Amino acid sequence: MHRFDVETLAAGRWRNGGGATREIVSWPVGAEEFRWRASVADIDRDGPFSAFPGVDRTLTLLAGDGVRLTAPGAFDRTARAEEPLAFPGDLEAAAELRGGACRVLNIMVRRGHAVARVERVTGPVVPAGGHAGVLHVLRGRWRTDAGESPLVAGQGVWWDGNDGAPGRAVTPLSPDAAALWADVVPVG
Repeated sequence: MHRFDVETLAAGRWRNGGGATREIVSWPVGAEEFRWRASVADIDRDGPFSAFPGVDRTLTLLAGDGVRLTAPGAFDRTARAEEPLAFPGDLEAAAELRGGACRVLNIMVRRGHAVARVERVTGPVVPAGGHAGVLHVLRGRWRTDAGESPLVAGQGVWWDGNDGAPGRAVTPLSPDAAALWADVVPVG
């Protein structure tokens, strides 16, 4: 498992100036085209979302009052705190902030290569064999089996299907613990 802290990840500004993205992982690392990708985005203002043809996205609000995503005639949903919102990346979507800047966890998978299930968890997470994934801490303290210092809000771990993560649990250490778990399952 690979640890991360969102605050230490390099932030890259969007081409349209409406936000910045901190990439957790793009798999395979260094490849021109990802199979799956995890990032945290800070959305500063209303505006267009980049289209990603052939990609399925799941966006989860981490901070802020919400963001409404619309694609005329196809999609109109509002992302709310800690509720994963899945949508096709092919859409030319626009974002409307519900009360100012917000931060989101963004999981993207290339259709035909992987599918992702993102959920809010409060109990132990044990990756399945061959699956990749990300665990992003929302609250409380979490422990990995590696015996490292506890993970806290804004930190987490990611793994790919070859990492030997199966059987290595990520476990809550405090009663208020909550996290987002993205289980990335290979297709074919």
